[in-house]
Amino acid sequence: MVINRIDHVSINVNDLSEAKAFFLDLGLEVKAEWELAGEQLDRIVGLNNVKTACVGMGMPDGQVWIELVKFYTPSDEREIQQPLANTLGIRHICFNVEEIEAIIAKLKKRGTEIFSEIQQYEESYKLCYVRGPEGIILELAETIK
Repeated sequence: MVINRIDHVSINVNDLSEAKAFFLDLGLEVKAEWELAGEQLDRIVGLNNVKTACVGMGMPDGQVWIELVKFYTPSDEREIQQPLANTLGIRHICFNVEEIEAIIAKLKKRGTEIFSEIQQYEESYKLCYVRGPEGIILELAETIK
């Protein structure tokens, strides 16, 4: 058995356009947009009467693929979760960035929640956690050269 790579990360959102705008601001590009519904999708995800809209986003070099998914049906009746960095389960996505200070300044202007000021980790990274739309946690990491 061989695992070749992680194919994509899926993020379920209520406001697809806001989530898309957030990741566009970070420098990702829209690679594809589509809608899905039907019995085969129902069987794949283990739900009934599924109808979704999706936006596939990636880096210009193709290294990262994120699927933003809006479930029209069935809907999740719970409120948007606001997990903390230590909440169990898949918790954040880390992007290696350049000019972290400029990115954080841009995100602050946008109203993005910043967990802390930029911190230097040893002699290797400048790091900062932010919360995007709908509770999405991102870690931004700039390699110190």
